[in-house]
Amino acid sequence: MTSVELEIGGMTCASCATRIERKLNKLDGVAATVNYATEKAKVTAPAGLDADLLIAEVEKAGYSAQLPTPKKKDEPAQDPELTSLRQRLIVSIVLTVPVILMAMIPALQFTYWQWASLTLAAPVIVWGAWPFHRAAWTNLRHGAATMDTLISMGTLAAFGWSLYALFFGTAGMPGMTHAFEFTLSRSDGAANIYLEVAAGVTMFILAGRYFEKRAKRQAGAALRALLELGAKEVAVLRDGVETKIPVEQLRVGDEFVVRPGEKIATDGVVVSGHSAVDASMLTGESVPVEVGEGDAVTGATVNASGRLVVRATRIGSDTQLAQMAKLVEEAQTGKAEVQRLADRISGVFVPIVLVIAVAALVGWLVAGFPVSAAFTAAVAVLVIACPCALGLATPTALLVGTGRGAQMGILIKGPEVLESTRKVDTVVLDKTGTVTAGKMTLTDVIPEDGVDADELLRLAGAVEHASEHPIAQAIASRVPATMPPVEGFANVEGKGVQGIAEGRSIVVGRESFLADWGLTLSPRLADAKTRAEAEGKTVVAAGWDGAARGILVVADTVKPTSADAVRGLRALGLTPILLTGDNEAAARHIAGEVGIDEVIAEVLPQGKVDVVKRLQAEGKVVAMVGDGVNDAPALAQADLGLAMGTGTDVAIEASDIALVRGDLRSAVDAIRLSRRTLGTIKSNLFWAFAYNVAAIPIAALGMLNPMLAGAAMALSSVFVVGNSLRLRAFR
Repeated sequence: MTSVELEIGGMTCASCATRIERKLNKLDGVAATVNYATEKAKVTAPAGLDADLLIAEVEKAGYSAQLPTPKKKDEPAQDPELTSLRQRLIVSIVLTVPVILMAMIPALQFTYWQWASLTLAAPVIVWGAWPFHRAAWTNLRHGAATMDTLISMGTLAAFGWSLYALFFGTAGMPGMTHAFEFTLSRSDGAANIYLEVAAGVTMFILAGRYFEKRAKRQAGAALRALLELGAKEVAVLRDGVETKIPVEQLRVGDEFVVRPGEKIATDGVVVSGHSAVDASMLTGESVPVEVGEGDAVTGATVNASGRLVVRATRIGSDTQLAQMAKLVEEAQTGKAEVQRLADRISGVFVPIVLVIAVAALVGWLVAGFPVSAAFTAAVAVLVIACPCALGLATPTALLVGTGRGAQMGILIKGPEVLESTRKVDTVVLDKTGTVTAGKMTLTDVIPEDGVDADELLRLAGAVEHASEHPIAQAIASRVPATMPPVEGFANVEGKGVQGIAEGRSIVVGRESFLADWGLTLSPRLADAKTRAEAEGKTVVAAGWDGAARGILVVADTVKPTSADAVRGLRALGLTPILLTGDNEAAARHIAGEVGIDEVIAEVLPQGKVDVVKRLQAEGKVVAMVGDGVNDAPALAQADLGLAMGTGTDVAIEASDIALVRGDLRSAVDAIRLSRRTLGTIKSNLFWAFAYNVAAIPIAALGMLNPMLAGAAMALSSVFVVGNSLRLRAFR
């Protein structure tokens, strides 16, 4: 099987997306999802299937399709459809407002006002509403009815009736007046015109479509902003000479220079130099990160101070920035369960509305009312029922919610994830790299009686500095003063290191390594070592001149924000569980620091997925937060997988939500944002459904003026878009 993405043109509502989906899914072996909001189709098809066949199938349904075309960086971010809608809307407003005012205010109805109304309204109904008529005709040729069918029928019916009344009835007579009334009364239908209805509905729906289209562009702004974050040029080193080249020409392995204030061109490793890097645009962290030789740096972050030489490790679509953009786009092309429900209802809604409109027309005529009254009721039904708000309910909330998440460093991979966040009741937290920092830090220096702690750290750190072991580096990095030079350095694998500094033969390592040299810890140091190891910490002993001189305690420390994050998870109604391969005592100590009651310890890497399965078998809905390769299966197994962005690519790929920051509080924000987005979708759907269900009978009973129906219907769309845009204020 292969995956194909198509850009779809000509869709005007969720029903259009449903129709294209049905067409594509009829092809053998094809599974397609069409998203109205992003105007894209994601198709899974047999490997040998020609994309032209898929495009032809979409065109048969009356829409256009093409394979995505790469956008050039200097290409203007202009949307021709948005421009066209804006032009049609502006012209329609200018021409329609006088028509509505004349129809509503009898004082403005001069002798031939009705003919002036026709002159002003005709361009609006024909040209302004042309996108609706074109879509309705396309649908009719394929035996389908959509929301555009309703719009086109409503406006053309009102326009047609008005032409009949003007040319063949009494409405064209000089001095004709038209009272603006909320109620219908028996009258000769040939004396009334409905130009204000047709033009007004067109204007309101164009406004709804325009603001919808603009909202879709604003919601996608996070993705465009991500893509525009990167540097445009880079100073690459070729034979020791700096050469400026476009960033697209950079290759993996190239070394490039980043001066203070410049953006880092791509992901890489610092070859030389030391600086602070401002990664706030990607991670949201305001404090710059100190980097030096051997540290990884991310493209699009800003070099705040020193000069760096960086070797490129990932370019183009492989960089973290590109992966983030890809995740955002994927999140905005999937479909949640709630959206599929809305699409299914839209598919059957249109025929039912047409039946009700015809029934209203026939009912009024059978009851003996004038044709004009019957016609007005039928038009009101057609106009009020256009479920544009229904088509907007899910896509706009999804787009804005996932876009806001991207700005906060929360990458929601698919809209179906939103449903999971609502049901989750248990959150399993991997210890290393998630609750803790994931790297060794010197936590304590305990000297033997009579030994200065600073001297112990300085001499032990000097010897450890020559070792590449993480524990050795944790000790060496904390030496406050200049280290003395070390001679005769030797690394005894698995035991420790030795060397000569300041004329002393220094031994640093396991207690057993010191014992090999005849150095023994005092009872006080031995007790301190036992206590530290019971808490899961690592103890390194040091000695010189024939005696043990002290111990250094190294541990993976708890992140300062983890306890706050655990409180946040509890506030969301979740039960936190700490999962680790460490011993029970060490795990209990860490859990106690952050406020977690339940601990599952001494779990082998492959056993993590079994723990998640067991919890699910107990009826729990499980979220898993992790960062390592060994967490990936558990992240995939969990009902909701959250990967720390500071972790491995494998973990990030296996998760449902990627958290760019290495801060567990991001997990709390992610669940809150997801739940808020889901709540917005449901409130949007409720508004759209409740509005249509309540309004259709009122319109059918003739209690709703068609023009007011059009205004109210357009306002419901604006309400839905506005409700969704409130997510942009999420903090």
